[in-house]
Amino acid sequence: MEYKVTLKKFFKHLHTINKHRFRVFCLSCKAGIPLQGLVHDLSKYSPEEFWEGVKYFQGSYSPIRNCKMIEGYSKAWLHHKGRNKHHYEYWSDLHAPETQPVMPFKYFVELVCDTYAAGQVYCGKGWTPKYQEDYWKKTRGDKYLNPKLVKLLDEVYRNGTKFGLKKVLRKRYLKNLYDKYIK
Repeated sequence: MEYKVTLKKFFKHLHTINKHRFRVFCLSCKAGIPLQGLVHDLSKYSPEEFWEGVKYFQGSYSPIRNCKMIEGYSKAWLHHKGRNKHHYEYWSDLHAPETQPVMPFKYFVELVCDTYAAGQVYCGKGWTPKYQEDYWKKTRGDKYLNPKLVKLLDEVYRNGTKFGLKKVLRKRYLKNLYDKYIK
């Protein structure tokens, strides 16, 4: 694969961002956080994030992954996670007494909407809640993720598979789960 900026990759990456943001908005409306869904991931249009995304775009997963494989890190990811509170990495502070704090509820809800939307966009028509649960199981070992949040997300994705998104994305349902694991 060639890692350079082309007009075709420019428009495909732009379309992917727009599609993802629209999916997050739709899911956020269902989850009772429409304004967060509306402003979700606006930093992806910034030059720091956008141009790296175009350069490493391939369509079936995040271009950040390609960049990290080639460069060893991603400036776009460092920029993105530092500006978007729905990423648990935003809340990590290696020099604080509690290096892995739990994110506030409203960002937890946005995180859930974001991950479901990302799976739907990158997986396409083959996406199912089970896909999301399996993806989560493969990726949840991050040392910067609070163990309480891990257990909470385990149940969210498990119940997404078991009961469907219509039930799981209800704000009251998510709040009850959040309180069960976090409080």
